[in-house]
Amino acid sequence: MLAQAATLVEGLLPTQAALQAQRDLKLKDQDGLEIDQGLFLAHVLADPQAGAHLCHAMLLPRPEAAARLGEFIAQGRVDLGAARVERSGAAAVVTFTNPRFLNAEDETTLDACECAIDLALLDPGSAVAVLRGGVVTHPKYAGRRLFSAGINLTHLYQGRIRYAWYIERDMGLVNKIFRGLAREDASPDELRGATIEKPWIAAVDGFAIGGGCQLLLATDYVLAAEDAYLTLPARKEGIIPGAANLRLPRFTGDRIARQAILHGRRLDAATPEGRLICDEVVQAAAMDTAIERVIGELTGSGMVSAAANRRALRVGQEPLDLFRRYMAVYCREQAYCHFSPALIANLERHWDAPNRAG
Repeated sequence: MLAQAATLVEGLLPTQAALQAQRDLKLKDQDGLEIDQGLFLAHVLADPQAGAHLCHAMLLPRPEAAARLGEFIAQGRVDLGAARVERSGAAAVVTFTNPRFLNAEDETTLDACECAIDLALLDPGSAVAVLRGGVVTHPKYAGRRLFSAGINLTHLYQGRIRYAWYIERDMGLVNKIFRGLAREDASPDELRGATIEKPWIAAVDGFAIGGGCQLLLATDYVLAAEDAYLTLPARKEGIIPGAANLRLPRFTGDRIARQAILHGRRLDAATPEGRLICDEVVQAAAMDTAIERVIGELTGSGMVSAAANRRALRVGQEPLDLFRRYMAVYCREQAYCHFSPALIANLERHWDAPNRAG
């Protein structure tokens, strides 16, 4: 869409050639051309008709997922590199696999993870979906499962994450977990009830940092290991944590949400505050058994009303039009945050970004 708009109206948005010239530069050396993309998207989303159309488009299944659905139905497993999806009984299990970077998210993971989520939702052989992090190879945690370290801060500092990455992620991957997949011929809003959706279980091993914590707020049941913790380190990063500003207060109340987002408060899963997000906390060694039990509990009485109840909850909490208006503000503000000198300073101060290998 952004590329097409840049060709339709000269000077409205940076051209692909201009953007490509920035790609080899560290973020601090880039010219901030993509801020114009953020302002454009903010105006599109602020318009009810155009914004609803964009929300609809971003919730459609990816062509790559449709192309591999037959393979998944036949084999019960598809490996997409940075993510895999496999059927386990009544569940389709999506596993993040970015082992070197503690299952962090970046440009190398986005397409694969969204495609895996599409396949899990399209799969006719499963009734629920599970989100989990794979085993990592980083020396500090080698051999352990970890849910997600959030955005890859090393790649962010090196200029290897586009501004549009945030928007594609939150309007696509994350929103598909929360709202399901749209159909071509009908609006995905709750009033039409035309989405393809399943309940999502998130299984948190180790930690859910930043974007990992954001994912929990889009799922229906959060199962966490007793040693797991959750953070939204937006203050130390200098960016807006996706749709967490919209969703976290529903779980924790406004005060704890502000402490987490503005002051970096850590929420340990086994504490009263952590349990506001985590539905159940179990021993780390018992996680596999607990996942199977929760799947059985969710599917034991049939799943006829699952999608209906999810839509009914959303219409009172976060209907599509509320999400559209939130994203209009998010697109504008995140563009300025992404190119802010404060972001660079935070990455150098808190992450030692200049000395990390990418």
